[in-house]
Amino acid sequence: MSAHTQTAEKGQNTTLLCQESYVCSGTDEAIFECDECRSLQCQRCEEELHQPERLRNHERTRIKPGHVPYCDSCKGANGNIMHASMTGSRQIAAVRCQVCKINLCVECQKRTHAGGNRRKHPVTVYHAGKAQEQEEEEGMDEETKRRKMTEKVVSFLLVDETEEIQVRNEEDFIKKLDCSPDQHLKVVSIFGNTGDGKSHTLNHTFFYGREVFKTSPAQESCTVGVWAAYDPVRKVVVIDTEGLLGATVNLSQRTRLLLKVLAISDLVIYRTRADRLHNDLFKFLGDASEAYLKHFTKELKATTARCGLDVPLSTLGPGVIIFHETVYTKLLGSDHPSEVPEKLIQDRFRKLSCFPEAFSSIHYKGTRTYNPPTDFSGLRRAVEQQLENNTTRSPRQPGVIYKALKALSDRFSGEIPDDQMAHSSFFPDEYFTCSSVCLSCGCGCKKSMNHAKEGVPHESKSRCRYSHQYDNRVYTCKACYERGMEVSVVPKTSASTDSPWLGLAKYAWSGYVIECPNCGVVYRSRQYWFGNQDPVNTVVRTEIEHVWPGTDGFLKDNNNAAQRLLDGMNFMAQSVSELSLGPTKAVTSWLTDQIAPAYWRPNSQILSCNKCNTPFKDNDTKHHCRACGEGFCDGCSSKTRPVPERGWGPAPVRVCDNCYDNRGIQLDVAELPSDEEGGTLIARKVGEAVQNTLGAVVTAMDIPLGLVKDAARPAYWVPDHEILHCHNCRKEFSIKLSKHHCRACGQGFCDECSHDRRAVPSRGWDHPVRVCFNCNKKPGDL
Repeated sequence: MSAHTQTAEKGQNTTLLCQESYVCSGTDEAIFECDECRSLQCQRCEEELHQPERLRNHERTRIKPGHVPYCDSCKGANGNIMHASMTGSRQIAAVRCQVCKINLCVECQKRTHAGGNRRKHPVTVYHAGKAQEQEEEEGMDEETKRRKMTEKVVSFLLVDETEEIQVRNEEDFIKKLDCSPDQHLKVVSIFGNTGDGKSHTLNHTFFYGREVFKTSPAQESCTVGVWAAYDPVRKVVVIDTEGLLGATVNLSQRTRLLLKVLAISDLVIYRTRADRLHNDLFKFLGDASEAYLKHFTKELKATTARCGLDVPLSTLGPGVIIFHETVYTKLLGSDHPSEVPEKLIQDRFRKLSCFPEAFSSIHYKGTRTYNPPTDFSGLRRAVEQQLENNTTRSPRQPGVIYKALKALSDRFSGEIPDDQMAHSSFFPDEYFTCSSVCLSCGCGCKKSMNHAKEGVPHESKSRCRYSHQYDNRVYTCKACYERGMEVSVVPKTSASTDSPWLGLAKYAWSGYVIECPNCGVVYRSRQYWFGNQDPVNTVVRTEIEHVWPGTDGFLKDNNNAAQRLLDGMNFMAQSVSELSLGPTKAVTSWLTDQIAPAYWRPNSQILSCNKCNTPFKDNDTKHHCRACGEGFCDGCSSKTRPVPERGWGPAPVRVCDNCYDNRGIQLDVAELPSDEEGGTLIARKVGEAVQNTLGAVVTAMDIPLGLVKDAARPAYWVPDHEILHCHNCRKEFSIKLSKHHCRACGQGFCDECSHDRRAVPSRGWDHPVRVCFNCNKKPGDL
């Protein structure tokens, strides 16, 4: 029914009303259906209408519960079928037009009320009862039943033009197919040049001409991406693809998408309307066969093992049917009745040096169209015959089909650079191999796409060349190599058997070392006063390796002596500070009480703020009000003013909020400070001045410490000024959030994301040092 049609009634019509409105005004229940009057009639209208002599012989039928009339447009006045070629039998009406006073099936409504003013006619919707539907089905022949099964089939977008799967998961795929999860299916797909009628071919071959897949007379391609639909008659998933040679963007990705569809298909139809078979057809199938065997066979085997599929995915490709439609030329093989067309096709493949070994079979089916429409009956029989053959490709559940497509999409995805596009082949290796290029020599990786997700390293068959910028040399122990082992070694500050401080002392005296896990220390840079030889000439071999984007590189400057010394000093300072925190607080409180004025409350008696009653913790600072002498927190005693009555003046000093507000405080003579208390007050002032001076000195020492830290930074560490946030949790660094370097990767992290400790021998850290979460998860030695 047209989307623009207005409905007068919605929902299921459990009671059919009189459509004549002759006597009853359309309010009585319908009892009879008159074929000549083309209406449902109540008891009173039926009697009145058929009283005239000429109307008494009208054929009337008493309707049953759930009855729906036939379409008036599908039959003539005598019930003759007018368009049997289109409908196959009398069709049940879907709606009744209230203006035209006729019953219409879905097809007739589209044909007569899809345009103009008729599409605005109000209609009444019919819903056939189960009893009538069952009765109608029993009276149908087999062909009509199969046609009826495909009436509700709709297509959906499976993969878009960017190779993104448009179904969320396996359940969504099965829901859109509208089939059972346990149903065993096969996959049929179609290929061909744009404009050759691929969607039209699928509609007539599988769905009796219904427009399941969209067709259009416009110049632009109406099929973008990959569309799918389920054929409930033949139990197959039908896939429509985008045409070749079309004016599209991302041509390389769309071409690669075709091979993914081919890989999950059991039968492929190559549709061509050329009067003579072009070389592009044979080139396409030959390149597809080569790419399938080279890249997809291994991946399909891995998918079977990885997903635990009960039904193994066949490593042999699908069967191919070449559907050739001509107008002015003869079909292939008609000039040579003794030779079958398939042999002529094999000869064409051989002449073009294209070998379609991946396909399980190749068949030719041709039709010559003298007058439209095209005859698809021969193609339909050939498809059904191939689907019945299960010797090579067996049916499988829809979940298996989805998992195979998902695995191929995850493996072979991503953009293809323009400089790597090869136009001499439909499916070049660049479409399916890793796009990484060595930074030193420029050669490409030969592994499959997205292999890094499985932990497989990059690989190239060509040798690399040395580049001073990347220093891509790798040292191996010469003694171990002569014994048949290849052991990598790196220059570092100290040996693994030396303690950190002993290693620093040895480094200062005899330089860096090269240590082999099997042979021990094999080289020291300043072992002798003079005459020290280069390690390349004596104890190590040099190999040149590729530098792939995103790797750590091959920096051999692992001399981290300065940073180790700085870490040691920071550790000692932190340890002394933490261990001495308690005694320092106790001594400070005792010393403050000794030089405090007599009216100050002793620190040992101050447990909470005198105003807000907040308890003091070990690290909290207690402040005395210079006016009243009570203890306060910093928030309740942040104001200042002179207190001359206590001897504090004329400079302003700390007072609590209460004393600041009560400026007119008067002290008794007994409360005035004595000469002894005046001396204590002077001592207190001197103590505060010394404390402030020492604080300024400590703050001033932090500035050159930052400069020393930057100078001591190992070469692979990211500079501090480039680290703005944590590399893991992305928190921004501030004065309260310190930066820490991972000793393995050199990135900057906060303390929470880098509190693990682990040895990093490859960077010269033989003892446990700070590493980040990601590096700590890596197996083996870092």
